[in-house]
Amino acid sequence: MNKFFISTIIVLLVSVLGYGQEKLEEEWMLGPFERFENAKPIIQKDTLSEFKDPMTGEVINWESMATFNPAAIVKDDKIHVLYRAEEKLGEKEIGGHTSRIGLAISKDGKEYEREKKPIFYPAKDNQKKFEWTGGTEDPRIVETKDGTYVLTYTQWNRKYPRLAIATSKDLRNWEKHGPIFEEWKDGKYHNTETKSGAIVTELKEGKLVAAKINGKYWMYYGVPHIWLASSEDLINWKPVEDYEGNLAPVLSPRPGYFDSWLVEAGPPPVLTEDGIVVLYNAGNSQNIGVDELGNRIYTGGQALYDAEEPWKLLDRSDEPFIKPELPFEKSGQYKDGTTFIEGLVYFEDEWYLYYGTADSMVGVVKTDND
Repeated sequence: MNKFFISTIIVLLVSVLGYGQEKLEEEWMLGPFERFENAKPIIQKDTLSEFKDPMTGEVINWESMATFNPAAIVKDDKIHVLYRAEEKLGEKEIGGHTSRIGLAISKDGKEYEREKKPIFYPAKDNQKKFEWTGGTEDPRIVETKDGTYVLTYTQWNRKYPRLAIATSKDLRNWEKHGPIFEEWKDGKYHNTETKSGAIVTELKEGKLVAAKINGKYWMYYGVPHIWLASSEDLINWKPVEDYEGNLAPVLSPRPGYFDSWLVEAGPPPVLTEDGIVVLYNAGNSQNIGVDELGNRIYTGGQALYDAEEPWKLLDRSDEPFIKPELPFEKSGQYKDGTTFIEGLVYFEDEWYLYYGTADSMVGVVKTDND
């Protein structure tokens, strides 16, 4: 399949699906996405699942607080959802619990079977100083052409959130490669907030794989702006800077719009015949944004970048294509509501988009191949 063929598979929806986007704002966009009829969370907290924590030696309830912000990948003809799980630690607020990454697997995109223990977590390894005690957060994942899985995630030691890389062949045994900017220019950005790394992909033979553009891999990352980085091997990354040596945003908040407060990279972008489609998370400021949306609500937008120049913005949505509508999307740790998009797969000729709801649960929307 030609790597620029994706826009021909964007499809309409049928009546079996529920709330959601009625039509595409622009033809280049992915979607439209709709919730399942009688939509409900596909992953919720479990107060009984146990795990012996290698950091403390204690048996803990590792997903007793919340399960949210998922990555997703297709492996062995099944959807694998890697989700952030928080252990409840007293009455601490958002960011005050310990996060690990769990795994749920689906044969059909409807029913999900969860593994009993986390597959990725802080341990007594060479990354513990970056990951303890806050944990491993907010994964995104891509596959390479040779079948290696590349995970981007946030290391949280309660001092700096750092974007990091890990790789695996089976989604269970991982090699941690550390913070992506630890050594670049003597650690220029090492002690700054970096998170939300979304590596550009393309659809090859029905599967999303990491894409090279002009001989390099590209990653959109960051918040409250979205920045850009490049790599030759998916492990060592260089941020794109302007001529003065500062980070150069490729997407920024806009007063008067749904993304007036912040923008944050979403799931891995997709290279299409129209360009690079970036799905991103958008925070609204009621003071300078869209009043009826509410303050600090998280919705989803889409942006289009040039296929040869990933920093060149071509178009951008004026309205969110997904927003909190259902009760479970507007109740939880983050009471203002979120549809925080992080996982995107192409499965049985349909797009599945996975998102975190109110920092508490996992939801999914999809297109329809009819």
